[in-house]
Amino acid sequence: MRVVHLADLHLGFRQYQRLTPSGINQREADVTATLHRAIDQVIACAPDLIVVAGDVFHTVRPSNTAILEAFRAIGRLREQLPDTTIIMVAGNHDAPRTAETRCILQLFRELGVLVADTRAEVFEVPAHDAVVLAVPDVPGLERPPLVPPRAATHRVLLLHGEVAGMLPPHAAATDRATVEIPVEALHADQWSYIALGHYHVHREVAPRAWYSGSIDYTSSNPWGELHEEREQRVPGKGFVEHDCATGTHRFHAVTTSRPLLDLPALDADGLSPQQLDAAIAQRVATAPGGINDRIVRLVVHNAPRALIRDLDVAAQREYRARTVHFHLDARRPAARTRTAPDGTLPRRTLAMMLTDHLRDCALAGGVDRSAFLARGLQLLQDAEDAAAAAMPVLEH
Repeated sequence: MRVVHLADLHLGFRQYQRLTPSGINQREADVTATLHRAIDQVIACAPDLIVVAGDVFHTVRPSNTAILEAFRAIGRLREQLPDTTIIMVAGNHDAPRTAETRCILQLFRELGVLVADTRAEVFEVPAHDAVVLAVPDVPGLERPPLVPPRAATHRVLLLHGEVAGMLPPHAAATDRATVEIPVEALHADQWSYIALGHYHVHREVAPRAWYSGSIDYTSSNPWGELHEEREQRVPGKGFVEHDCATGTHRFHAVTTSRPLLDLPALDADGLSPQQLDAAIAQRVATAPGGINDRIVRLVVHNAPRALIRDLDVAAQREYRARTVHFHLDARRPAARTRTAPDGTLPRRTLAMMLTDHLRDCALAGGVDRSAFLARGLQLLQDAEDAAAAAMPVLEH
């Protein structure tokens, strides 16, 4: 039995301000187009079972456009693969947080899709002697033991949740799943395949237990995803095809609609605004494939606020106009703190505080910051000397 495993479609995802000619958020349109390409590839695979591991939509109350596009996509699967069983579970983005709100995924039952949206459910695939335990990610869910409910030739666990230790410690609260599972609780040795959703990078967490990854860059930290994909040698976004009989596992890459471009970082230490402008322009001019209509980030280290404020505004405006989004990620210098010989932190002096302020404050054009800082510290020293001279001398 061949299984296709998708997850984290995030239809209705919106980001940045650019709109399509029809008034739809450009990133929402991008994700929809990516999904339809993925559906074409799934149809070409003609699997026996399709499982969707949650977060079909980006919000509990998706837009009419997102719902319509989801129905078109799943409807094409149903039409082109009439003998294929389709099962989906609710993810933390799909699941309502109040009892009076119903999960939108129930609508897919009208297309013949098996849906687990409020509780764990067991679904049978009799044509292949297969059983699927589907566990959604919903508040208050009492998670059942993650073991096959019966003996079967093929046993599949479909689960949306966070396997403990998978997400980095700095992940935003919005990236966290409701369900967190110790890896040993998966009982991976008892399953033919475990299809996981929530983690957006394709990754194996145990034998035959995989996150398929998302189909596009829809998390709060896409740059972190790019970094992980490079480290893990994952060729981007896509879905999984797994043969439960032979154990053959294949990742199908899907071309995303809007390329992300992370330009090589710059170090602004010691640079003037004009020099940093030139360095940024050089990065933009030599970007592989150019920056037009892309989502672009350029990290600049050791860049105080005053330096960024003095950059060429017209050039920055041009970069933003050419891209869907241009993010100049300016990172301030690390705090300069010296410890005393005993390891304690010294009291900050007035000179230290003045130095920090003058390094970051805005300056008129043509003013040399080093000379300005030196002059400020000299005036402070003159004032302290004058104050000391005016103090009365105590007689002993």
